[in-house]
Amino acid sequence: MVDLTDLLADLADESAELDSLVHPLPPAEWARATPAAGWSIGHQIAHLAWTDHVALLAATDADAFFASVSSTPDPTRLVDRGAEEFLAPPDELLARWRAGRAALTAALAAVPPGEKLPWYGTRMSATSMATARIMESWAHGEDVADALGVQRAATNRLRHVAHLGVRTLEHGFAAHGRAAPAAPVRVELSGPDGDTWSWGPADAADRVTGPARDFCLLVTQRRHRADLALSAVGPVADEWLDVAQAFAGPPGAGRPASGVPA
Repeated sequence: MVDLTDLLADLADESAELDSLVHPLPPAEWARATPAAGWSIGHQIAHLAWTDHVALLAATDADAFFASVSSTPDPTRLVDRGAEEFLAPPDELLARWRAGRAALTAALAAVPPGEKLPWYGTRMSATSMATARIMESWAHGEDVADALGVQRAATNRLRHVAHLGVRTLEHGFAAHGRAAPAAPVRVELSGPDGDTWSWGPADAADRVTGPARDFCLLVTQRRHRADLALSAVGPVADEWLDVAQAFAGPPGAGRPASGVPA
């Protein structure tokens, strides 16, 4: 089990790394397009601020959270609408994001052990919510880094993203209208420090191997599998790499292949 205090510290570090990329930008740069269609750097930060806000509601006021869900006229535009609503001039948006993530950290730290928080189509523990926030912060940080032409160094915080990617295997299949696989999958990833991170039975016939960063890029749908150095052995593992998504909701559009072999 991962300690919640350690998770929240990693969330703070992941957020601070992205903060260091965006806070020096002149206002005009916040309008720079990112790889997410129709989203600027400002939209990326606004999305994180909005998601922190609804996560805070889930942790502190379940009725308000459910009210925010039921008031959405078009659930398919929930994410885009949230980003648009929170979009603001850079100074205002940056301040709101910082305040919101600090409030969420405090709220998650105060959640009683064993309590489940409401979320979209599921319920989550505080540790799962913190893990999901690390995943989102890293993934949207990748979009910002790509827009700025910055290559971020991989850190051991990726283990949280990879863990969520493995845990959501069945969700990826379900989101794409496919039956959950019966066969287990062994996942072995090389971490940034050269150690191996593993999940699943050691003797599983289906296996996924490769760099941890590549796996995280895949499950957050930031790269097409053709652009990544991931190996899949077995039919379940191979199909999973086509449908994997670590985030809640309907199937994501993913990213097109670059045409350059990994």
